[in-house]
Amino acid sequence: MTTTTHLLRRRRFLPLFVTQLFNAFNDNLYKTAMVLFVVYSIYDSEEAEGLFSAVASGLFILPFFVLSALAGQLADMYDKAAIVRKVKACEIILMLIGSAGLLLAWQGYVMPVTIPLGFTTINTTFPIVLLLFALFLTGVQSTFLGPIKYAILPQHLRKEEVLAGTGLVEAGTYVAILSGTILAGWIPVEWAAIGIIGTAIAGYFVSREIPDAPRQGALEKIDWNIWRASTNLIRETMLNREIFFAILAISFFWTIGAVLFIQFPPLAKNTIMASKEVASLFLVVFSVGVAAGSVAINTLLKGTVSARYSPISVIVMGLFVVAFYLVTKIWEADQPEQLLSVSEFLAWPMATILLLTLLGIAVAGGMFVVPLYAFLTTRAKPEQAARTIAANNIVNSGAMVGGALLSMALTAAGIPITEQILVSAVMCLISAWLGRRLFKAEVQAAAAL
Repeated sequence: MTTTTHLLRRRRFLPLFVTQLFNAFNDNLYKTAMVLFVVYSIYDSEEAEGLFSAVASGLFILPFFVLSALAGQLADMYDKAAIVRKVKACEIILMLIGSAGLLLAWQGYVMPVTIPLGFTTINTTFPIVLLLFALFLTGVQSTFLGPIKYAILPQHLRKEEVLAGTGLVEAGTYVAILSGTILAGWIPVEWAAIGIIGTAIAGYFVSREIPDAPRQGALEKIDWNIWRASTNLIRETMLNREIFFAILAISFFWTIGAVLFIQFPPLAKNTIMASKEVASLFLVVFSVGVAAGSVAINTLLKGTVSARYSPISVIVMGLFVVAFYLVTKIWEADQPEQLLSVSEFLAWPMATILLLTLLGIAVAGGMFVVPLYAFLTTRAKPEQAARTIAANNIVNSGAMVGGALLSMALTAAGIPITEQILVSAVMCLISAWLGRRLFKAEVQAAAAL
């Protein structure tokens, strides 16, 4: 019996794993259904679509930056399983809000709203504001679950099971993202509005089966000053060189992912000239690739937590990003005149190569990032594991918000979505350098033992 099969048969892992599946599935069913509906059914310009996609991504990420320190403290000070159950109960309420937004938008309800946004303004309607508000609350929910889904693993799993458990959670998360993304691209928006409520309810009942995970250290006072708690948490966490470089490398990886995900829907519609089902297919291929990379790296490392393959993985990822860019430029030279269905897209010249380059980006990305998450939970003290993950989420989200703002600025400056892809390739070089620094810190720490 493999470690993975063994874990999936154990109550100390399975309910947490399934709860995370439901959470990731529902987040992406809602988020993808919302973005695709707005891009394909409401807006009709690349600039407006790109700006909306960036705003949606930024709002989802923002709570991670603001609330992660508080989330990490609560997770380390109180029972992690109890927090999961409370958060999943709140998800039912926020999905009711999101469902209302989807149904109002579907019915064509219009109440004009103008939102000032620094260097520009967004003219929108009340249903879209409601949709974005629910998306922000979804980000709040994920902020409080984020530190727990990794920090709870060393508490319930044996040391030799942690990498496999981390890889399984990461792979399962992307399978759930895949499922939610596929469904959002193919079902009517009114069905999505019903589905997100049902999934939230199911996730709550599964979360009740997670075994208790009480705090492992002394009860400390919660610092409710968000800014002070965040800066102190990052400062204390970064004292460990392995954790320091792991967090920085993960942050650049998710910045790359954020930029790519912002670009996919408008790129699919305006450059590839493909339907929303094809836009969904892009996200599906990306999710499948990360899941495959997550499993592959665990096989290569044989359960050992190491950044050995991280630098080369992200360099390969950067090469695939450049290849993806070149294919889209070739595609532009022979662009379809109307939106392609999935079958028409797959029959178009270069479609297979386009999907393979996207798959390569994702597989290499999965191989890069999974060992880095395992570093955070195995190198941190058990009583500080959730706060370590929270510090990572703060830095990650700050970098991702920066990536979303950069994408918004480039779009506002009139730089085409296709050209923005190259920004991700440059970021891969920085991630490779950080991965190399992490591996050197790993070797030095091992030599000092």
